[in-house]
Amino acid sequence: MSFDIDPNDAVNYILKNAPKYAKARAERIYLEEFRKSKKAILFRESPDKTIAEREHWAYAHPEYQALLKGIREAVEIEEKLRWDMVAAQARIEIWRSQEATNRNVDKMLK
Repeated sequence: MSFDIDPNDAVNYILKNAPKYAKARAERIYLEEFRKSKKAILFRESPDKTIAEREHWAYAHPEYQALLKGIREAVEIEEKLRWDMVAAQARIEIWRSQEATNRNVDKMLK
């Protein structure tokens, strides 16, 4: 199975999507860190008395649940972009290997 790969397309893809990947990663990290703050805020707002009850209330709160869903979505976006970047890098490596093979074949035919 042989197919033409333009390494410039792969490099252009990486350059075009690097800012999107960086933003997605930053968003995911921010949400993961904010989760701790949100828990503390909700913990403080809890009407319950004991620490265990306050913690349970905070974890069960709809705002905390929504934040967890946001983290899930952020991870999904980041991982999609990361694997697209890995695939683009793999295309470049495949192209390099094909070019090396082609050079070796040319040497053998001379």
